[in-house]
Parts: sequence; C-alpha cells; structure tokens
Amino acid sequence: MLLFKKKFLPAIRSGEKTQTIRLWKFRHMRTGQRSYIPGIGYIRIKLVEAVEIEALTDADAIPDGFPTATALQNELRTIYGDKLAAGHQAFRIAFECEPAEQPSEK
Repeated sequence: MLLFKKKFLPAIRSGEKTQTIRLWKFRHMRTGQRSYIPGIGYIRIKLVEAVEIEALTDADAIPDGFPTATALQNELRTIYGDKLAAGHQAFRIAFECEPAEQPSEK
C-alpha cells in the first residue's frame, strides 16, 4: 500500500501524478507489483529504481506533481528529513492507476 497526503489525490486521479519518491532502508516494492492507494484504488507499479535526491531534475519533478526539481527536493526534505539524516535510500516509484473493477452481472 502507498499512502499519500490528501493534497496529492486529485493529481493522481487525473493522471498528472504518476510517480512518487520514497525513502526506505531497503526496497519495499518491485516493478510489476500491484498495490493500493487509499482513496484511489489499485495501481500497477511500472518502475522502482534508486535515485539521488540531489540529482533529480525538473523532468523528474513533473510526473511527481511538482513544477521544478527544487520544489520536489524541498518537499522531500520536509517529509523525510529524519530518514535523510539516517541515510535511507531514495526510490522512484512510477505507477499507473488500474481501471475500477466493475461488479459482474449475474
């Protein structure tokens, strides 16, 4: 399961936000995995790769829902300051929302 702040849910629903950066001691997800976002539904993980926060570019920031790399980096430092200080690895997780499951007709 991936948890997001409520402010990001509209961008995920619209398809504007298709990735997230998470800091973990070790990789928690893998490419091809199915996961869940509360308030959104099921997603398919398209890519999981280690990244360096300082090396993120504006092109990296846009699918994450940020206008610039600086804005993304500042948000990551605010959210994950303690994990950055502890040496956790940053991972880019690209995802796509799965279509809502329709109830089967009987």
